[in-house]
Formats: sequence, C-alpha cells, structure tokens
Amino acid sequence: MMRRRSSISVLHLALVMVTVSGQFMGSPLDCLQTCVCASNIISCSRRNLTNVPTALPRYTAVLDLSFNSIQKLRAEWTPFSLSRMDSLLLSNNGLTFLSSEAFAYVKKLRYLDLSSNGLRLLDEFIFEPLEHLEVLLLYNNHISQIDRSAFAGLTCLQRLYMSQNQISRFPLELVKERSRLETLTLLDVSSNRIKTLPLQEMKDLPAWINNGLYFHNNSLTCSCDLYELLARWHLKELRSATDYKGSHTCVIPGQRKEKLSILDLDKVYLNCSEVKINQKEALLDQFLILDCDTRQKDMVKTWVLPGNLTLPFTKTAVTLEGGSLQIGPLSVEDSGVYTCFASSDSLNETIYVTVVVFNSTLIGGLQNLKTAYTTLIGCVISIVMVFIYLYLTPCNCPCCPGEDLEKQDPGDSLLSVSLPQAHEESGLEGVEGRGLLSRKAAFQKPRDLQEMNGRLNAIGEEEEDCDEEKKEEGRESDAQSVSSVCSDTPMML
Repeated sequence: MMRRRSSISVLHLALVMVTVSGQFMGSPLDCLQTCVCASNIISCSRRNLTNVPTALPRYTAVLDLSFNSIQKLRAEWTPFSLSRMDSLLLSNNGLTFLSSEAFAYVKKLRYLDLSSNGLRLLDEFIFEPLEHLEVLLLYNNHISQIDRSAFAGLTCLQRLYMSQNQISRFPLELVKERSRLETLTLLDVSSNRIKTLPLQEMKDLPAWINNGLYFHNNSLTCSCDLYELLARWHLKELRSATDYKGSHTCVIPGQRKEKLSILDLDKVYLNCSEVKINQKEALLDQFLILDCDTRQKDMVKTWVLPGNLTLPFTKTAVTLEGGSLQIGPLSVEDSGVYTCFASSDSLNETIYVTVVVFNSTLIGGLQNLKTAYTTLIGCVISIVMVFIYLYLTPCNCPCCPGEDLEKQDPGDSLLSVSLPQAHEESGLEGVEGRGLLSRKAAFQKPRDLQEMNGRLNAIGEEEEDCDEEKKEEGRESDAQSVSSVCSDTPMML
C-alpha cells in the first residue's frame, strides 16, 4: 500500500511539473499542422499560440509569431543560440512582459517587430544584446516610461518606430551630439502625448537627422519658435515636414484648447515672422562658415562661388571637413549666391546660400556707438546744469524762511533800480546791461510786483509810460535795455 501511494504521489508531482512547464514552455514545433516551414522561414502566425514553439531549428532566419496570444517573452523561450535568425515578428500578441534576457540567444537580429501589443515600459538595457539590430517596431503599444539606457548598445539601429503610445518626453538622447545613435535616420514619435519639444537642440541638428524626425499629431503648445522650426524644415523639403503637413498641429494656450495648423501660426494666431533660410549677413573683414546641410549623410559636396567661380580660383574660400565652406576676410565683392552641389548613389541635392556683406567694419560701428553715447551724456549733463541753475541758486525772495515780509524794502524791486544808474556804476555796455537786467528779473520778489499787460510795476507806485522814460534817459542804449521790460510782450520768468 505504501509503495502504491508513493508511486501515485510521484506520478501526480510529475503531472504537475509537466503542467507548469507547459504553461511557460510551448509545444514542439510542428511544421505540418501548426506552422508553415519554408526553408529557413518559419511562420506560425494566427495559430492561437500562448507560448513560443520549442525545438526551433538552428538554421531559422525568420520567425513569424504575429497574431497569437503570447503575453510574456521569457528568457527560456529558446534554450540555445539561434545565430542565423535575423527577423523576429511578435506583433498583435497582447505582449505585456519582456524579460531582461529575452534576446540573449538571438544577438544577430536585424529586424524586431513588437508593435500592437500591451507593453507599458522599457527597462534599462533591455535591447543591449541586439548590437546588429537595424529596425525596431514599437508602435501602437501603451509605452509611457522609457529608461534613458533602454536603447543603449543599438549601434546599428537605423529606424525606430514608437508612434501611437503614451510617451510624454521627446527622447533627445537618441539624436543629440554626444549620445546619438550614429546610424539612426528615422525616429517616429508621432501620435503620443508630447507637449513640448527641445526646439533649440532640434534646430542645431543636421538636416539628415531632422529629415527623419516625425513628431506630428502631438499636443504641442503653439509658439513662434515651433512655427520657425517646422517652416524651416518645410522650406528645406524635409520628409518629416512635407509628408505630414496637415497633421502638424498645436494647441492654443487657454481654456478652449483649440488646435491649429503649425504652418498657419504666421497668419491667424501669433502673427509669427516670415522664415527665410540660407541667408547670411556679415561685415567687412569678418569670416563666415557656410554649411551644406544635406538630407543625407556622407554626400559628396562641391561649392561654386558667385560668378560661377570654383574654389581654386580664389584664396578667400576654403572647404572644411564635412563639406562646409569658410570665406574671409570678407569684402563687398564677396556678396552673392554660393551654391553647394551634393550627390550620392541615391540622391542629388543643390543648396543655395545668399551672402550679404555690408560696407562697414565692426570697429567703425563701435566708434559710431561711442560717439552716440558721448553725445547723449553731454545732453544729459547740460540738462542737469540748467535745472541746477534754475532751482538751486540761493533764494532772496521774501517768501523764503527767515525773510521779514513786513520790513521788505521796496527799493529792492525790479523798478527801484534805475537802468542808467546801473550802467554808470557797472560801466557795462547795453548788451551787458540787458543780461544784468534779465538776471535780476529772474530773482525779483513777487510780493512787490504786479503784472499788467506785460509791464512790471512796484506796488503802490504810479504807472510810468515807457515813452516818457525813454525821453528822460535820452540814451539809445538805455532804451534798448529797457525794451525787454517795457515791451508789450509778456516776459517769461
């Protein structure tokens, strides 16, 4: 009895182990009923599989497992290396889990399709073993978190598709200078949840990278910087801008959240400035570097100068590494259109750069600026001195503190000082007398003065006629001195 019970227990345990292993390991490959095997291509699409078939041939080059129910890709899905496999298709499986060692035995993959699944995050170094991978499809998932090192090691990656996910951050580390994937020519992050772009960094990228940056159908905030970026790409005829021109929209800040076409921001909303490309401005004796920014990398570039001159013809133009052209020291004759002819096996491109050299130097401009500042400072000092003269001269008016208004001597008034006496005492000429009179008139005591039709008279005294005063004085210079006081024109004090 004990032996029978022990045998039953062992058999039950074996069945449990087989059942558990069956949940994680698929059934052996069946090329007659389950899959289609054509030479080195194995197609198991639409077979309602829950696991990857086992016992795959080592010569397998293409494995198609799309449209099944494989929700987890574990490390043990293949126990040995499949060194000839270059394409793995796992789209439309409801895949939610990727083991960190899922690709340890398929290091020669060049094409990996994980699209239309349920992936939510990409862990660090998840794709690191795939150093030969060229195309990676991750579109139509639920990816919202991407570790910055998730794509590390993909030194041969050329095209990365991540549209229709929940990505909220533009993966700048994939395209910027120091961390760039050097072979990447297409990055698709369209139809995600990106609200802002690193616009300045994207402006500095070469055209062959921007030609493959797709970011349409995102909730971007409208701005003139965004308009300028896309308008420049459109003028350069970059595919990422021209192929989806109508899908490049942005959201107006505010409560309405209205969507507008980015290329219409210069007309209807922000009134952004018109964008003109490939125009350089400089001064005499400066140096300029003209970029031949082509849509493809590593093209053969040749420059033609204004007047159809070639480079050996002039000593002021030098071709730099990468195909750029340095010109200088500049003269007015260097203005004109510079043409870059770029060619490759699949594309020919012509780029025109207009250069305008102004007939002035930077030093001359600085001197003009210094002269302007000097003139401005002189004007300010003059105005300050006038205000000091008018308002800070010692006050002798009876209204000043300490002055006795009752004991004021009326002889200090304007008309108490006779003009002839002033001339006899000072010995000044008529012109100087007028200046003295003007100076005294500016500091007269208003208590002793009245204004009457432009004439100033002491209070309590009878009005004197200007003609009689001229006859009593009998001197033409005195008449000229008095004219400023006895004129019918009111005096401005």
